[in-house]
Amino acid sequence: MWGVDVQFAEGPGDMLTWIASDPGFMQRAAHALTDGARTWLVDPVDHPDVRARLAGMPPVAAVLQLLDRHGRDCAGMADQLRVPLLVTPRHRPDDAPFEVIVVRDGRGWHESALWWPERSALVVAEALGTPPYFRSRPDQVIGPHPMMRLSPPRMLAGFPARHVLMGHGHPVHRDDAGALVDDAIAHARGSSPRWLLSLATGSVRRADR
Repeated sequence: MWGVDVQFAEGPGDMLTWIASDPGFMQRAAHALTDGARTWLVDPVDHPDVRARLAGMPPVAAVLQLLDRHGRDCAGMADQLRVPLLVTPRHRPDDAPFEVIVVRDGRGWHESALWWPERSALVVAEALGTPPYFRSRPDQVIGPHPMMRLSPPRMLAGFPARHVLMGHGHPVHRDDAGALVDDAIAHARGSSPRWLLSLATGSVRRADR
């Protein structure tokens, strides 16, 4: 029944991240954020192991689909859990602990991000990622989406993040996480030739879902 397996990433107990095994190069990541009384699912991929982990967390308040093409299992989980499905929200959901940032809204790309100030956590669907096809060099931790290199998501810069959770790749939990985001955005254009070289050698592939 389940076409993919999942791997859970290390991180704080109130920020659960799991990564789907297929397609492997995409490293599709999903998250469950809990503020103590409620849990918010972000771009989820369903799996029995995920359900088992959610059973030990506070009740799910809503499912958030932060990117228009990140359908994944968002609708199915929202329906089964009988909670709202919020697709690319533009405003803070009722009683949510985080703020909403509109990343893109048009030209076939609608994306929102979340900023959780109390936890210094930035949650991004697609504009940033950690897989190799986002990064221009091996030592770079976070990179911009390939399609955003010429028009980097500057609205995501300047946050004092200690946690960055993304829709592709492992989350980053470190004190300078916000600075890594700022660096990725600031050098998106200038590092494009290096990224194109990586593309030519086959180490970079495009993320779509």
